[in-house]
Order: sequence, then structure tokens, then C-alpha cells
Amino acid sequence: MHIHILGICGTFMGGLALLAREMGYQVSGSDAGVYPPMSTQLESAGIALHEGYGEDAFDSQPDLVVIGNAMSRGNPAVEYVLARNLPYTSGPQFLADHVLKDKWVLAVAGTHGKTTTASMLAHVLDECGLAPGFLIGGIAQDFGISARLGETPFFVVEADEYDTAFFDKRSKFVHYRPRTLVINNLEFDHADIFPDLASIQRQFHHLIRTVPGNGLIIHPAAEPDIDAVLAMGCWTPCETFALDGSADWQLGNASAAFDRFDVSLTGEVVGTLQWSHAGRHNAANALATLAAARHVGIPVAEAIKALANFQGVKRRMELRGDVAGRRVFDDFAHHPTAISTTLQGAKNCLRDKGRLVAVLEPRSNTMRLGIHRDALAGSVADADKVYVFVPGDLDWSMQEAFASLGDKVECFTDLADLITALVTDSENGDDIVVMSNGAFGGIHDKLLQALQPS
Repeated sequence: MHIHILGICGTFMGGLALLAREMGYQVSGSDAGVYPPMSTQLESAGIALHEGYGEDAFDSQPDLVVIGNAMSRGNPAVEYVLARNLPYTSGPQFLADHVLKDKWVLAVAGTHGKTTTASMLAHVLDECGLAPGFLIGGIAQDFGISARLGETPFFVVEADEYDTAFFDKRSKFVHYRPRTLVINNLEFDHADIFPDLASIQRQFHHLIRTVPGNGLIIHPAAEPDIDAVLAMGCWTPCETFALDGSADWQLGNASAAFDRFDVSLTGEVVGTLQWSHAGRHNAANALATLAAARHVGIPVAEAIKALANFQGVKRRMELRGDVAGRRVFDDFAHHPTAISTTLQGAKNCLRDKGRLVAVLEPRSNTMRLGIHRDALAGSVADADKVYVFVPGDLDWSMQEAFASLGDKVECFTDLADLITALVTDSENGDDIVVMSNGAFGGIHDKLLQALQPS
């Protein structure tokens, strides 16, 4: 069977391509603006990539076209498929029909932390001998890939609330039918497809309706927006986690950086986690991971031991280089809450006398619409200096959004000028955290090169 994937270099569709290839299918795909790490991962797997959406991509006559949710009517490839009545499906539906139907699915949902938590969970299951399959929206450092079929019925999937396809406007995650469900958090996002928080909560309620009565839902305690979703109807046992306050899973005796803490279950300390990660958000992700691992039969002590050597995920506080005393990190943060938590964690790991420098590309559709404009200034509170790349088509003022911070923030419309300013202004000992959900014009390599001593 030959499948052709439209939008193959997206994190989800690229992972799907790897799974299809592993199943023995012939796989090809089309995309525009191809860039690593996904393009490199696909090419190394022997998957043919077609730049752009021209009709010649279909010369090989695929048996099935899998259409990514970034594709819309008017796209030449989409119009070609429809006009010739070629068989087509969505990515989530393909995953459900061909991969998940006989699996114990462990799904990780929520506005933030899905990729990291799903990677943690896949790592723990693997370290404890369960050899799971997984599909994650990033490349887990422990595996070097974003997807695999696995050797057992267990399958970990990052469960995204974004819509499925131009012909299926339900959230992706309603296709997955998890037995173990983690909901990390819930905030308003994706303003390009959701008019308000209530519409997102409705999709999460649809997800909860698919979890069986012998499954488990894991969620933070005392989160009103999640509690409201559960109040719509829940037929599955739940376990809660919290860093503060009452919950089934709690932590105690945490270090300032949250790189060491005790883990408690129903009031009893069951172990201590010491690892190389930092921040409250990662500690919360760890608690959710331990709860999910326990649901599939992994003793808590073994899961904690496995988490201790978790390496992380590419583009999640990934150190890209250390040049002339400046460390440059890459992070996927693109929502004010994610930006804030990333910088909080980074602040706790600063070297002596170092500064925290934030470099931000407000690239997501929600950001560009200005939905989070009023939260931007507060999100960078932990940074000592902030550089912002301003897209050219905004109909609101980025400068005004950061005006309250004065000269702490500088805005640029030219990437070369931004890099020049960083090189000129940065100091020995600085940690530079670059945040974007895209390639950001290759800024990481360009900056590291520019910082090289002449």
C-alpha cells in the first residue's frame, strides 16, 4: 500500500509517516518550508519528500492520501485529490484505524506540557520493560525519533485539541479512545479555530466521553477550568496531582529549582526524584507521568528510577551551544503561560552572576491575532533582557504590548538586526533562551556562529 501525506513535515504527520513506514507501507509526502529536525528524520527513514503541493507529487499514484490539518480548500494538492475522487483520510483517523485500534492508549492532553509529559511517559514505560509504541509532537532525546510502533499493546500519544482536518472539525484527540488519559492543564488557545474557552472545554468533554469505566483520568487538583469539564459528565475514575494543596499525588521537600523532590501518594512518601530537569512545570509533568505509569502496572519506585535518567525533548530547553561564555537554548514556548514557566525554570538554573536573556518570536496564530497581547509583558518577568521579533503583518502594536517594561524589551522587524544586537549586548555568563514554535529563520545556528570569536 502506498500512502502520500500532505503536510508531512508537521510534527504529528511526520510521526505518522514513520509509523506507516514501519508497518511496511510505501510512504511519500508533500510539504512547504521543510526544515529539520523533522525533514532529517524522514529522509533518514527513506521517505520521499516533495517540496510544495504540485500535482506531480501524485505521479506515483498513491492508494491513499492522508491530509494534514494545515491543508485547506484551495490548496492545489487538496483540489487535485477532490477533483479526481482519490481515497483520502485525516491523520488522526489513519492513526486510529491502522495503529491504535488494538492498543492500550495512554493519551496526554492539555494546553501545555503534552510533548514533554508524553516523552516522559514513553521513556518510563520503555525503561521498565514495556517497550511501548508512541507518537509524540517532538523528538524525544531518549529515543532519537518522534514515533515508533512498539512491541507491546501499550501506545503513548500526544493528544492535541487542534482540529482534525478541513473536512473534520473535531479535535484530533477524539479519535484516540484512550484507556489512560492525562489532562495537564487547560487554557484558552488556538484562537484561529476556537472562539472561546467554553468551546475548547466542550472538545475536552468529548474526549472524556471516550475513556472507558475501567480506565483512569489524571488531572491537576483544584483547576476550575478542568473541574468544569468533568462536571459535564465523567464515567471514569480520576486521580489528581498538585505541587501545593491536597491531591492524590503530591511533592514535598522540593529544591528551589525543583530538580529534587519527594513524591507522595495518598499522603505517604513513596520515593524521591532527583534529575537534571528544573521548574515547577516539569515537576507537575513528573507527577502525572508517575500516575499514568502506575495505571499500567509499573511500581512507583521503578518509575521514579526511570524518570531520574530522562534526557528530555528536542526544542524543550535544549542547549544548542555554549560560545564565548553564552549558552544558547531552544524552546518551543509560544503561549504566555508556557513562556513564563520556561523562564521561571531557566531562572533557577542560571550560572553565578549570569543574566537570563529571552528571545521571542510570537508566531502562533493565537499570538498573531493579539489574543494574548495583554499577557505578554507579564510572561517575561523573569528575564533580565528581552528581544522580540515582530512579524510584518500584525494589525496591533508589539511595542505597545511591552511598553510597560521600558528598555528591558527591544523589538525588531529584521532578524539580522536582532542577532547583531544580541551579539553586541550579550555578556559572559548569559543564558539566551530562544522561544518559538517554528524555525525562527535558523536563528540558533546564526547566533552561535555570530558569537564565535573573530
